[in-house]
Amino acid sequence: MSRLHRSRDLYSQFLKEMIIQPGIAKANLGVSREDVTLEDHPLNPSPDSRWNTYFKDNEVLLQIDKDVRRLYPDMAFFQRPTDYPCLLILDPQNEFETLRKRVEQTTLKSQTVARNRSGVTNVSSPLKSSPNSLSEYEVLPNGCEAHWEVVERILFIYAKLNPGIAYVQGMNEIVGPLYYTFATDPNSEWKEHAEADTFFCFTNLMAEIRDNFIKSLDDSQCGITYKMEKVYSTLKEKDVELYLKLQEQNIKPQFFAFRWLTLLLSQEFLLPDVIRIWDSLFADDKRFDFLLLVCCAMLTLIRDQLLEGDFTLNMRLLQDYPISDVHLILKKAKELQDSK
Repeated sequence: MSRLHRSRDLYSQFLKEMIIQPGIAKANLGVSREDVTLEDHPLNPSPDSRWNTYFKDNEVLLQIDKDVRRLYPDMAFFQRPTDYPCLLILDPQNEFETLRKRVEQTTLKSQTVARNRSGVTNVSSPLKSSPNSLSEYEVLPNGCEAHWEVVERILFIYAKLNPGIAYVQGMNEIVGPLYYTFATDPNSEWKEHAEADTFFCFTNLMAEIRDNFIKSLDDSQCGITYKMEKVYSTLKEKDVELYLKLQEQNIKPQFFAFRWLTLLLSQEFLLPDVIRIWDSLFADDKRFDFLLLVCCAMLTLIRDQLLEGDFTLNMRLLQDYPISDVHLILKKAKELQDSK
């Protein structure tokens, strides 16, 4: 059996253990049973109780759900039904609890839950209904699921398997382009297995960039602060005049490069352009050194505007990058790379 088939079988096991089994256990542990004991009671305070784990997972799931529903809002793709819904979970013979049902049923559904990079989970009741509320999205018929639901499942399983980092806002922006690439492949086999294949690609990518999402590592050599400073030290090497201008205006790399680096530029460009940039990044052995050069190229390509602009204008340029031609940016980055 090939490695690919083994990985897909393993992912099916993850689905059974982390999504199907907890739903069955929840049904079996129903509080209406007369023989319910403290051990399997929802109010059991023990951190090892199955209910406690279920409720903790719900906190993570609610944050994932909120983020994946608004993934690439300018595209209809993630709201559309997939041609290959997960038959393991949407089995007509068994009414397994889907993550969507779990979100709808949880008592926390009317609250806002956010886990920030410090690892703190904030729960607060909104004063008015959110514009991204559940009702805003079309409910698909039974047996169907939208692409965002598949992405939700991938992130939930990743969080379960990696409790040290779990889920942090922004991971949805990393998994989105990967899933889109598999799910729109002209070859139906790749499309059919888009969920499992995306999960393992995402896991491999996160192994390389997970330190960006861990706040306690920010100031270490593998942390995001070090990488942001590296953008400026590289810029100083390539264009000292522009570097001094940004320093003079007290424009710190944290103001723009944090998002550029953490999300691999996935929020700066349209999805097809993000995929084009990632092609170049992932093809480079020193991909994250090349990412620094891409960031420098983005700065040098708007150097004239930055040199003329004041703080407010320059911040606007950097937070809403004006150039959409990614080929121009990649060409400039390659020039910077070759000029070393």
